[in-house]
Amino acid sequence: MAEAASRLRSLAEQMLGVPLPVRLRAWDGSQAGPPDAPTLVVRNRRALRHMLFKPGELGLARAWVAGDLDIEGDLYTALDAVAGLVWERGEDSRSLAQALRDPEVRAAARELLRLVGPPIPPAPPREEVRRRRHLHTRRSDKEAISHHYDVGNDFYAIVLGPSMVYSCAYWEDGGTLESAQRDKLELVCAKLGLKEGQRLLDVGCGWGSMAVHAAREHGVSVVGVTLSQEQAAYARKRVADEGLTDRVEIRVQDYRDVVDGPYDAISSIGMAEHVGAERYLAYARSLYALLKPGGRLLNHQIARRPQHDESGYETDPFIDAYVFPDGELAPIGTTVTQLERAGFEVRDVESIREHYARTLRRWVAGLEADWDRAVRLTGPGRARVWLLYMAASALAFEHNRIGVNQVLAVRTPESGGSGLPLRTRTWNS
Repeated sequence: MAEAASRLRSLAEQMLGVPLPVRLRAWDGSQAGPPDAPTLVVRNRRALRHMLFKPGELGLARAWVAGDLDIEGDLYTALDAVAGLVWERGEDSRSLAQALRDPEVRAAARELLRLVGPPIPPAPPREEVRRRRHLHTRRSDKEAISHHYDVGNDFYAIVLGPSMVYSCAYWEDGGTLESAQRDKLELVCAKLGLKEGQRLLDVGCGWGSMAVHAAREHGVSVVGVTLSQEQAAYARKRVADEGLTDRVEIRVQDYRDVVDGPYDAISSIGMAEHVGAERYLAYARSLYALLKPGGRLLNHQIARRPQHDESGYETDPFIDAYVFPDGELAPIGTTVTQLERAGFEVRDVESIREHYARTLRRWVAGLEADWDRAVRLTGPGRARVWLLYMAASALAFEHNRIGVNQVLAVRTPESGGSGLPLRTRTWNS
């Protein structure tokens, strides 16, 4: 009988129609494939059952999160190779149904079924969230936010570093993660034109970094809202430690329930991805109504590439099941259109895609450097979710599969005066 790794590799290549770009090591210690390539470690037969009963990305993710599938060697190189097989295959590649018409592939599939053991679908890892559909009610949004953010502030401190800023940093050559996050917050403040005595609403305030920076550095009064109890507790302590309780209020509140406008400015940094396509226009109108005439909105949001047929868009199954339940991405053009439909005048759109790739690589490095403690804090499954999510996202930004944009919009008054300078940016060649 052939060794398991060779048998698995042969089957995979027959079904995919292309050579496997990674090395395989099976539970019996056998190995097959290029010796200088990253190694995909199949620790047990249950990994195969995950992939057989849920072919594609979700089956792979379940095996990874459960610890049944692992990678040895460079994580990014391995994910890049696997992405080319699972997520980015061309129109000429064979589907599973097409492959199974080949008698040799059917024979190999029968062999694999004998190899995996009892044909019983394994239970999904406990970290998986199973939702029927995207609801985006106040209750479902609160549950989704809690799943993602109420993991433990100590765990997030490992990943994010002392700044506790969970969004794309703004880098310069030689900068650190802390300096890049500070520069991002200052960039947002500059675009909003914050001045002492103004009121700022920070929607999705996270651990309070933007609220504290704006109040301390620009003398504004800030209301920060979040749906995460753990974030709010951390942010309130941070505000108190900075001596800013007279200028910063942190609320556990849905943005739809904020009614104490008008505000001079609104920042929404990494929050709008949770809103959902069906409710995005209502989100934009809510923020428009909360701004005074002439007030500015800075919307910092991840975007996906547009599809030829937008009706066929589906959320990434791994992200939806393990990372951001009910999260949805939209093309930047759709976001701009919705903001304009709500009444905003969009004045500036800045793509900072490469900055997010660098940020994610730093977060991955921080997690890997303190891996054992992260596992103790949150469990091995959740730590593996975060490692996969952040590393794969870094590659997605680097390859322009997704992007991130800062959109500056104004509630321009009837007079037509936007209040913005004639030149808002300085370009360097």
